[in-house]
Amino acid sequence: MTYFLEYSVPAVPGEAEFEFPHDEINSGTTVPLTQTHAERVHTPDLPARTGIIGATVPEAKLEAEQLITHSRASTASLYFDPSNSLQSGIGTLVSTYTEGSGWQDVQDATF
Repeated sequence: MTYFLEYSVPAVPGEAEFEFPHDEINSGTTVPLTQTHAERVHTPDLPARTGIIGATVPEAKLEAEQLITHSRASTASLYFDPSNSLQSGIGTLVSTYTEGSGWQDVQDATF
């Protein structure tokens, strides 16, 4: 089964936001901010969508929770997505995670 976890990584405490260059012409390259004249993008958090390995929903949740624990994220959404899309919100929402409360399964999740 193919699962994807969507979450947001907040900036490090004490830092207001992430800063990175945005250069559509030279996409995919990494350049230190001090060495580029590209427009700089500022954001308080970075959205992420990551593939999760798991044959069953419980296995996918366990794997996803390990990732969440090491990401500083406090909430996340687990999707079943056989299309393997990296686009946000694609697939069937299976469960949501909230730090302190754990997983909440979606009642109508069928796949």
